[in-house]
Amino acid sequence: MHSIKDVANLAGVGVGTVSRVINNIGSVKPVTRNKVIEAIRELNYVPNQVARNFKMQRSYLVSLLLPSIFNQFFSELAYHIEDELDRNGYQLLLCNSGGKPEKELYYLEMLKQNKVAGIIGITYNDIEEYVNTDIPIVSIDRHFSKQITCVTSDNFEGGRIALKELVKAGANNVAFIGGATSINSETRNRKKGFIHEAEAMGIRYVVYEEPDPIADDIAFIKRFLKKYPEVNGVFAITDMLAAKYIEIAKRSGLRVPEDVKVIGYDGIQDHEYFHPVLSTIRQPVEQMARKAVRLLLKKIEGESVEHEDFIIAVEYWQGETT
Repeated sequence: MHSIKDVANLAGVGVGTVSRVINNIGSVKPVTRNKVIEAIRELNYVPNQVARNFKMQRSYLVSLLLPSIFNQFFSELAYHIEDELDRNGYQLLLCNSGGKPEKELYYLEMLKQNKVAGIIGITYNDIEEYVNTDIPIVSIDRHFSKQITCVTSDNFEGGRIALKELVKAGANNVAFIGGATSINSETRNRKKGFIHEAEAMGIRYVVYEEPDPIADDIAFIKRFLKKYPEVNGVFAITDMLAAKYIEIAKRSGLRVPEDVKVIGYDGIQDHEYFHPVLSTIRQPVEQMARKAVRLLLKKIEGESVEHEDFIIAVEYWQGETT
């Protein structure tokens, strides 16, 4: 493995010059910079990020704590977060917790010891007492009582819109289905907005939940269909759950949208599961991701953030299921 000295020798410059090019600091003539970059490419030199952080007393690593990288919404979010970090000279450290609280706690302790610059976190577990605010943190879809900035979509309004669109499509006996998340999770507001609008409009509704994460989505949906066969409009807490509902409902002899109208939440339309194209409440994923990064970088630089909660508007996407 080549060292920074090898790069300096090949480029015919000092080690300090190579360091300035790598860290993009100080003044380096364009001709010299090009020599260093060419030497790095020729030697396939990879800087030791940990050593750089230690020497400079500063980290350029930001951790993203996710429940699951397999979830299309989370993977799309991660893509835009990494891109925004890269634009600002930071690297992403991905921590995939699988939604397990013990794994989240392990990652939080590891991140604390490794001195990352900051954390962007998505968790639906009750781990508040273990969250250390000494490290700059931005949360997505989750409120903490500590002074941690939260970025989220307007979940309450999304629930209201879903109810109105189901009724507009002809449903008069509706249901909200999903996992019952932590009391501090913004996703609970999807249900609250749905209920609020149903009661305001005098629409008959039911709420069918199990603790999140639901152990078996298919069994959950089958139990719902058996218990509430009369429901003709469904709002699912996520697009993935909506897609699974449609699949099981069709196997049970229900036609979508003729017999039952279905709306999801997230807006991950390009996934292969979504045939027919799902009607959904679209979260502004890219906007949420880039906003979270920009707020975190402000905190890392010691700048004040004007307020702690940032709620971004959603929109309804008409599909073939309503």
